[in-house]
Amino acid sequence: MKENRLPAGKDSNLKIMRTLLRKAVAVSGFPLMLVLTLAVCQVPRCYAQTQAQPDAPTKVAALHDPSPAPDVSPAPSAAAPDPGASLAFDKKLAAVQLRMEQLETELQELLKSRAALTAATPATPTPATPTLAARATGALPAAAPVRAAVAQTSSDSSAAPPAKVEKIAPFSDWDWTWLNGNPRNKDVAFDTKFFTPEIRFDTVYTYDFNQPVDNSMGGSSELFRANEVQLEQLGIGGDFHWNNVHGRFMSQFGAYSEATIRNDASYAKGQWNLSDALRYMAEAYGGYHWNKLYGVNFDAGIFMSYIGLFSYYNFDNWAYQPSYVSSNTPWFFQGVRIQIFPTPHLKIEPWFIDGWQSYGSANSRKGVGGQIKWTPRPWVNVISNNYGLGHDDLYIPNRGRIHTDNSVEFKYYDKPGKFWDKSAISITADAGCEFGPSKLATGTQPYQQGVGCLGNTKDANSIGGDHFGRGINPKQSFLGFMVYDRQWFKKDRFGLTVGGGKINNPGRYLVLLPPINGETASSAAIASPYFPENPSDPFKAWDSSLTFEYMPSQYVTFRWEYDYRSANVPYWSGKGGVTPPGGGGGVGSTAPYTNNGYPQYYACNNGSSSMTTILTSSTCSGAGGVWFPDLRRDESFIDMSILVKF
Repeated sequence: MKENRLPAGKDSNLKIMRTLLRKAVAVSGFPLMLVLTLAVCQVPRCYAQTQAQPDAPTKVAALHDPSPAPDVSPAPSAAAPDPGASLAFDKKLAAVQLRMEQLETELQELLKSRAALTAATPATPTPATPTLAARATGALPAAAPVRAAVAQTSSDSSAAPPAKVEKIAPFSDWDWTWLNGNPRNKDVAFDTKFFTPEIRFDTVYTYDFNQPVDNSMGGSSELFRANEVQLEQLGIGGDFHWNNVHGRFMSQFGAYSEATIRNDASYAKGQWNLSDALRYMAEAYGGYHWNKLYGVNFDAGIFMSYIGLFSYYNFDNWAYQPSYVSSNTPWFFQGVRIQIFPTPHLKIEPWFIDGWQSYGSANSRKGVGGQIKWTPRPWVNVISNNYGLGHDDLYIPNRGRIHTDNSVEFKYYDKPGKFWDKSAISITADAGCEFGPSKLATGTQPYQQGVGCLGNTKDANSIGGDHFGRGINPKQSFLGFMVYDRQWFKKDRFGLTVGGGKINNPGRYLVLLPPINGETASSAAIASPYFPENPSDPFKAWDSSLTFEYMPSQYVTFRWEYDYRSANVPYWSGKGGVTPPGGGGGVGSTAPYTNNGYPQYYACNNGSSSMTTILTSSTCSGAGGVWFPDLRRDESFIDMSILVKF
């Protein structure tokens, strides 16, 4: 059987009413009973007192007034009532009625205040502003500020409806500054209703134990010069937001403006040099926000991909040099995306893009993909990125690519009051492949070697290669993983990260080309004689790192890191460097090391180009012989960086 219980608000009101009524009765009860006694005793018959008592003085005191002098005169007879006593009775009765009206007014005011306070306080508190972690991951609808909950109240407190709770911004109710790939700022340095600025500085010094003579490093999308202090990135930009319309841009001045571009081959196709037009933009997009579900965004332009978990911006990461599944996968896309937030902890983000980390399209077919981000608890983050359909190999229009990237992050220890206050781990696993048939040369179209995802497959048009026979399309795939464990100390002032990973990429289609003689992705699409990327060419590698950080402020990080990296083929820059002798000098020339402008051909020891991709006994015979870069199977280095983000 159901219990008849008053709502919580009604219980509170009832207690207040009872308290006030008790006070009113306590204050006015005694005079009121005395007045009533006098009124009854003035009638001809008085059963409580049959006759006058001359020896008993009459004592009547008005409320809060001094007592009058005792009246010792004989009591008047019942048949002849005293006019003065009747007048005193009327005055005291009026005073009691006035006080009762005052108490009733005070009670009504208290009840109204109680009802307003209950309605203005939501059952579940919501944050006043969206968290920076939500903005950093692209989770926040750009034009969806969190509004205060408003509830209409009735003048009758017993009929007050429950408070209405407004929807929160996605990923804004928990602290996500601990995530790898997220900035750790908890506060915005400066903000307006229209624009939120963002400024980044990334400066690093790297000591490579291989000591390349040309100071040139390879195999990284973060570190490029050895034994030098380098500005990796100066980023100036921010977010615009007004009436559901939003936009974002971030510049990339410094080494990023050169190194990121060279890994994209698409700009070499056709006219209007996109490498120059877009090299100084890390991201730039605009869009619109709809207040549906928990937010829907539509954006177009250049935006971050987050394949490989690590952020493009080193301030946001647990380590400076990430492992291969992050460093070798896209940092950005150009195209359109839709961000859908069905719940505060789920994002579904489809993409339609030009291609795999490309400013243009290498071929006619575009790429599609998307991200799913899920945060079921404040200590876990699950992300899955997937890509497919794109034909991303320049000059090979019949070869497709698919890729899946999946990460999970756990915060397994959190004791803010302890010296060792936090621990977390991130695990990432990637898999992908390329596929397409072999095509024989026809007219102006050269021969195209086929590849497959599931191992060697039969294809009558295949002419074979260095590691596979005729009639076979070799396996061309990517498998890799990385694991990083992070510890925080002394209220997050110090950080310590250990991690690493491994990949296997036959065909080398996701291996970062060594910058030999100025080699880029676009020139390698024609030929890369020193480090070929032909189907079935092997590449296996692993790495490890140890990172220590000092973070005296939420806006700056001092980072020291040691990295060791190894491959099964010569790949890393050795002491002899990867740049041929410059100035056309002969063997032993002291001319500076410079590129000769023809990375697709073998270089000669006097710095000139052989203008051929085929080695014979006569190649560079009159130029000191053929020059070869100094490539090693491993490298180790120390990098020290100062990272600032406002």
